[in-house]
Formats: sequence, structure tokens, C-alpha cells
Amino acid sequence: MNNFGTFTVLRPQSLLRQLSSCSETTCLQALSNLVTWSIYLEQGTITYATHSVEPFDRLERHLRRLSDKIPRLTSETRVQLRLVFETDSHQLTEDRTNEMSQPSEYQAIHWLINEGYLDTTQATALIQELVKEVMESFLLIKTGTFSLSNSQQTVPKICRLDVEKLIDRCQMQIQHWQSLSPHISSPYQRPYLLISSEMHSKHFPDIQPNLTSWMKGFSLRHLAVIMNQDEIQLAKNLYPYIIKGGIILHEPDPPFDKLPKNLADLLLSPRYTTALLDRELVDTVVVEVSNNVAQTFANIPIEHIATVRELAQISTPPRDNIQELTISNNINLLPERVTAATVPAKQVYKIVSVDDSPTILKEISRFLESESFSVVAIDDPLKAVMSIIRHKPDLILLDLNMAGIDGYELCRLIRNNSMFQNTPIIFVTGYKGIVDKVKARLVGASGYLTKPFTRAELLKIVFMHLT
Repeated sequence: MNNFGTFTVLRPQSLLRQLSSCSETTCLQALSNLVTWSIYLEQGTITYATHSVEPFDRLERHLRRLSDKIPRLTSETRVQLRLVFETDSHQLTEDRTNEMSQPSEYQAIHWLINEGYLDTTQATALIQELVKEVMESFLLIKTGTFSLSNSQQTVPKICRLDVEKLIDRCQMQIQHWQSLSPHISSPYQRPYLLISSEMHSKHFPDIQPNLTSWMKGFSLRHLAVIMNQDEIQLAKNLYPYIIKGGIILHEPDPPFDKLPKNLADLLLSPRYTTALLDRELVDTVVVEVSNNVAQTFANIPIEHIATVRELAQISTPPRDNIQELTISNNINLLPERVTAATVPAKQVYKIVSVDDSPTILKEISRFLESESFSVVAIDDPLKAVMSIIRHKPDLILLDLNMAGIDGYELCRLIRNNSMFQNTPIIFVTGYKGIVDKVKARLVGASGYLTKPFTRAELLKIVFMHLT
């Protein structure tokens, strides 16, 4: 096989099937519509897969799914991962020139294992879901280029996934999405309610009350995580109202708009199972560390090898019952049927926004205008501490560059008050340098939002820390 080619000649699934018959360690790198996919293979199995569109957003969503079963995966832990491991976009582009370089989010998963947040079984379930999501978009590529890199340098392995069965699972998920087209063409489309939420019970009797308050900028995929539901089932619930015009779908926000639409003509396989840690799909579970990673985690022994048979007993549903099951995006280590989570009680979050620019304050208030948020705008940073103590917010948005006092010092003062030791503080700034992010972490910042930002970006970081 050539080490490079185009997908107009060789389709993605055909290429993967050919690679599954090879025993070499290989990185398949594909480029289409400015998106880069990197798929790591060893001995004909996939050890990991990622693409360049918001990899830490993808990791955050799936970790949030896991957090229902693993209380240790708190929002603070997830934020810490981003601060330590997330790579700036320009650096990420440079790293992609080396196809065998270790993805930063994969390093974060190893850190979670090494620090005891995840065991091998849980990490395997996490990686399986991450790879499935990446592979779904990869299989939809129509035009683009690919290259293969053979190297002795390997990605440290946690698990090996069977290529053929992975293709089958992904194609079945794609088929479910395609059944909703052309009205729904991407899981990253953003539904908006055309009527007030007070009228939803009359006009939208089958939609959960809390869902209506979130349909203001989040994608279908993100909404499914917020509501702890299966994304296909959520889309099906909204579908009748989308057709009738009661809910409109906006196109995906950048950079999600670069991903392929769910409109490809694929040969779909009938084979499917909903077992989330699929004993057929996962060939071998391995935890190893390369020399570079071993230096990073020198104090943590993590050499461990186990087969799936040594993992917790997780059964696959009988084939006779497959048609009765819905596809689950919810990482759940128990082999139970997918059910919608109970809707939590309505909660209004109080957010304090500190900025000496009235324009920025007005924009933030407009972006967060919702019955789910109460925004307090403070334009005098010197009076911010007393105002924050008075309002006791659930989250603080803090400009970094203000007259009289900078955001670093103000953050330090807020953190010195025991009342706000655990309150999320998000820096809102035009600075993008790694030094600024390190300084932000040292003074106790929880996150970093770079100006200019979209409503979706603001909602995403607020959602990450509050829900």
C-alpha cells in the first residue's frame, strides 16, 4: 500500500480494513476541509483516534458522562486537565506534523489513570467512546488526502479496538443520524425554541422543561450531555417540532462546521450491540508507558497488562433483542438499557462579571440572558471584592487587563476569602500566551476565555463549571 493517497480513490472504511490486516505500528493521518484526523494502529487494531476539532471539548463531554458513576471526576479535576494538558491551537498544528506524536488529551487520560481517578476498565470505556465519535466523522469523509507513518515510536496503549467491529458500530450510529436527514444533518447543529419557555408545556408536551431553557446556543451533542440523555433519542424527541418549525436549527459553530455532515452514502452493516465496554470490540486492554511518558509520571508505576476477560463481567445483549435497544452515548459501566435521567430541579445560577468595559459587560449579559442565569455586572474593579461578597455568586467572570488593578491581583484577593475557595473564576482576556495561562493557574483561576468569544464559547465554559 502507498504511504499517501486520496479518499476519492480509496474510501475511509476500505483503507481501515486494509490497515487492519497489517501488523506494523502505523499512524494514519487524514486531512479534509482543514480538519486533521490521526488514527493510531498496532497489530491491526486501533489504540487511539483523535481529530483536530476541539479534542478537549470531546474529552470533557465524555468525562462528564463518566462523572455520574465516578464521583472523583469533579469539575475541578476536568478543569485541571485542560489547564495542564490542553495545547494552544498553533502548537497543536505544529505537533500534527509529527504523525506519531502523542495527543495531548491522551496524555491527560494517562494522568487520570496514574493519579487514580480512573481504573483500566473505566479508561477503556472512555477511550472506546472517544474513538467511536472520532471514527464516525472519519467514515463520512468524501474528499481529502491521507498519509501513513511507520515508526517504532508507539502511543502508550490502554486498549486495542477491533477495526471491523468498530466500523460496524460507527456505521450504525451514522445510519441513525441519517434517518433524521435532511432536517438534521449534524450532531453539532444548535436548536433554538421559537416560543417562550412558559408555553412549552402546551406546545411541546414531550420535551423536558429544563431542556427548553438550554436550547439557546448548545449543539444537540452538548445538550445530550447536559440532560444526560442519549443524543440520538434527544434528536428524535425534537425532530417533530423541527419539522413543524417550532424549533429551528442553526448550523454548527466554528470549528465544528468543518466536520463532515451525516449525509454520506455508506454501506451500513446490520451488526450492532449497545454494550458500552464491548467485549467483542475491545481486543486487549494494555497500560504501558513510553520513555517520555514514564519521565513525566516517574513516581507512578503504571505497567499493567490485562485482557478483556480479566475485566469486570460485562455481558452483550442477546442478538434477538438488538432491535429493541437504542444507541447510547452515555458511558455506563453496567449493561443496562438506556433510560433518560430524571430532570434535575430548576436552578438559577448567579454570575458576577467584572470588567471596566461597559460594552463587554453588556455583551456578556446579553449572551447569558436566560432564566437559567442571573448576571451581576461590575464595571469598577476596585469595588469588585465587596460586591462579590455581597452577591455570593456561583461563578465569576473576571477581565484580566483593567485600570487600577489587574485580574491576577483581584483573583488572588477573591481566593483569599474562604467563602470563595471553590467558586469558579474564569479569566476573560485577549491574552493567549502560555505564560499568561500559567500565571492564571498560580493565582487560582479555574479557566480561561479568550476575547473575542462567541455566545457558544461563553456558554460552554459556564456550563463546564456550573452543571
